[in-house]
Amino acid sequence: MTDDSPRFVTVVSGLPRSGTSMMMQMLSAGGLAVLADQIREADSDNVKGYFELEPVKATKRDASWVEGAVGKAVKVVYLLLSDLPVKFEYRVLFLRRDLQEVVRSQQKMLLRRGEAGAGGESGQMVAMFQRQIEKTEQWLDRQANFQSLDVMYGNVIEDPQAEAQRVSDFLQIPLDTTAMAAVVDPLLYRQRTDAAS
Repeated sequence: MTDDSPRFVTVVSGLPRSGTSMMMQMLSAGGLAVLADQIREADSDNVKGYFELEPVKATKRDASWVEGAVGKAVKVVYLLLSDLPVKFEYRVLFLRRDLQEVVRSQQKMLLRRGEAGAGGESGQMVAMFQRQIEKTEQWLDRQANFQSLDVMYGNVIEDPQAEAQRVSDFLQIPLDTTAMAAVVDPLLYRQRTDAAS
């Protein structure tokens, strides 16, 4: 880590299918180092890659990877935020997306993969996600070592330059916001509430 690197971990979080991979790609394009491996490869659901780090899933048992994440960005699913060790500082970019869109996108992904859950009751899933997000919000509000910024997926699609600047300002890192905006592909916004079938 160089002297001018941030002294905190940038965490990209949110529900699955909410734009977290897109944000990781934006940060990388903007000049922030990202922690990711190629264990989960790009596919038709995430054609530009998932930008995941496998050790994150086992953070509760082994959080040794976090020290190497200082000054970098890493994707952490919202349910695992509370497993992050308290001795570090975190700035969380919390991706938000219409919950109906999230559920529809997840169901289509599971259906393509032939996995369980594709036919789940969408109303129940939306309610569950809403409860979990509210619980996560309440937890984040109580943590002195966490700062968070909500980033609306739809806003990133509509005005990527402005949202890239919001992210740069929040992190207080001089990111290349033009490069960040350039990686946003509106054609990948496939499960829109206003285009529901």
